[in-house]
Amino acid sequence: MQTWILIGLTVIVSWIAFERPRLMDRLTLWPPAIARKHEYDRLVTYGFVHADWMHLLFNMFTLYFFGPLAERFYGATLGPLAFPLFYLSAMVASILPTYLRHRNDARYRSLGASGAVSAVLFTFVLLNPWATIYVFVLPCPAIIFGVLYLGYSAWADRQGHGNVNHAAHFWGALYGVAFAIFAEPRLPAAFVERLLSPGS
Repeated sequence: MQTWILIGLTVIVSWIAFERPRLMDRLTLWPPAIARKHEYDRLVTYGFVHADWMHLLFNMFTLYFFGPLAERFYGATLGPLAFPLFYLSAMVASILPTYLRHRNDARYRSLGASGAVSAVLFTFVLLNPWATIYVFVLPCPAIIFGVLYLGYSAWADRQGHGNVNHAAHFWGALYGVAFAIFAEPRLPAAFVERLLSPGS
C-alpha cells in the first residue's frame, strides 16, 4: 500500500509540474537555492518531479516491481513507517554528493526518483541475489545486474556525459544496501549464504 501511495503521489506531482513550469522549477534540485536561500526541501521534492513521461514511467515501473518486497522487509524489521522513511531518506542520501559537488553551479539542475528507486532495487538485490531481473526483456541474475549497475554508474559519472545523474544512482544503491543492513544486521551473513547457494 505504501508503495502505491508513493507511486500515486509522484505521478500526480510530476503530472501537475509538467503543466506548470514554475512549479517544476521550484521543486527541482537547484543547488544555489539550497546554499543561498536555504530551500532544503528541494533535497526531497526533486524526487517527485521528472523530466518527461518516459522518465516518470521508467522509475515508477521499477518502484512498482521492487517496492513491495522492500516495504514488507522494512515494515517487519523497523516498523510500519520504516519504508516511506527509508524512501525519503534515500532521496536525500543519493543526491547529497551531487549537491556538494555542484553547490555553486547555477547552471546545474537534477530531478527524478532514480536515486531512491535505486535504493529500493538494491534492497531487493541484497535479499534475493539470484532472483531474475529483466533488463530490456533480457533475464539477468540480480547480483550480476547489481555489480554491472554499480560499475556502470561509477564509470558514467566520471565521464560526465549526458543529462543522467549517475552519481545519484550509485549512492542510492549503496544507501539501499547500508539501510537494509542497519534494519537487519544478520543480513550480510544471510546474503553470503544465499550467494553461495544459487539453486536454493
